Amino acid sequence: MIPILRTKAALREAVLGWKRVGETLGVVPTMGALHAGHMSLVEAAKADCDRVIVTIFVNPKQFNSASDLENYPRTEVADAEKLAPFAVDAIYAPGPEQIYPEGFATTVSVTGLTEGLCGAHRPGHFDGVTTVVSKLFLQTLADRAYFGEKDYQQLQVVTRMARDLDIPCEVIGCPTVREEDGLALSSRNMLLPPETRAAAPALNRVMRQMAERLLDDESFGPVRAQAEAALREAGFSEVEYLELRAADGLAPLTRPDRPARLLAAAWLGGVRLIDNIAVG
Repeated sequence: MIPILRTKAALREAVLGWKRVGETLGVVPTMGALHAGHMSLVEAAKADCDRVIVTIFVNPKQFNSASDLENYPRTEVADAEKLAPFAVDAIYAPGPEQIYPEGFATTVSVTGLTEGLCGAHRPGHFDGVTTVVSKLFLQTLADRAYFGEKDYQQLQVVTRMARDLDIPCEVIGCPTVREEDGLALSSRNMLLPPETRAAAPALNRVMRQMAERLLDDESFGPVRAQAEAALREAGFSEVEYLELRAADGLAPLTRPDRPARLLAAAWLGGVRLIDNIAVG
């Protein structure tokens, strides 16, 4: 049975024991509701590190609405069962008081990278992400941390945060894991109503069509407009953004004249889906 650590004191006792004998530690930060994408991160951590901790903490500071926070799936028992075959060394599932004790008054912010994309539509979201991730890096004393590329802007932001603050934890991005129909795995997928789930793969399909046209040197404006129309026709109620950005630094682009990513966020059946793919 995987030990579930609830307090900073219990976590630190375990970690310092591993550190004293020179073992390396990998951490996989999650908000629970684990799926195969998370397990791919665990596998990467297991391959690289002597010890692996998976954190499960639904972070209230990165939600923009109380209802979204309330509805976020919480499945700790099932999560522990899914992790058992991977023989991780511990689950760190702290209560809010362990992360944000009474009187907590500090926010970690990254500028530049957080502007636009999800940052424009979810004010304060990335402050919540960088604040909790910095806490988890420091509490676990991890040597390496593993994040999925599906949340590409988050990966860039967390990498910059660790570098700027000299936190000695290497941030490692891992490829997006997808369903057979192309839908990027996400804990939010379980919130999709059955009648709309079939339409969800259109997001990735339309983005791949966009990438092909952009590589054929078609103009980005018309390509994006037609892609947005295709998504609405497929049943998406709103396209928050559909943008071409530099893979390193997320500068806006109008053509893939350097390594680039297409990034999108769109609403389907009351659920916000995000995705991104490499271009070129």
